[in-house]
Amino acid sequence: MDRFSNISKDAMAKFEEIANATRLSDLIHRQEEEEKQKNRILWIFALVGAAAAVAAIAYAVYRFLEPDYLDDYDEDYDDDADDEFDYDDDDTDADDKDDSKKEDQ
Repeated sequence: MDRFSNISKDAMAKFEEIANATRLSDLIHRQEEEEKQKNRILWIFALVGAAAAVAAIAYAVYRFLEPDYLDDYDEDYDDDADDEFDYDDDDTDADDKDDSKKEDQ
């Protein structure tokens, strides 16, 4: 019986070695899958960031090269507004005329 017990002990030791090697292989394989997943996410963020950078540069170039029509409009409007709505001078002229008429009488 010693012979069978030695064989069973050797078999159990080999089985444990194979089981440990399988667990180690699974652990390494899981780490590789997690790393691939992280790498995939990193690539996605890199592509989104690159697209955002290109869009920001395109917008900056557009804003730099676009003529500014609003400034021309504001300048013209300010000049017209000063001419049309200058009531203070008209009121003082009317008051002066009334005062001169009263003095004549």
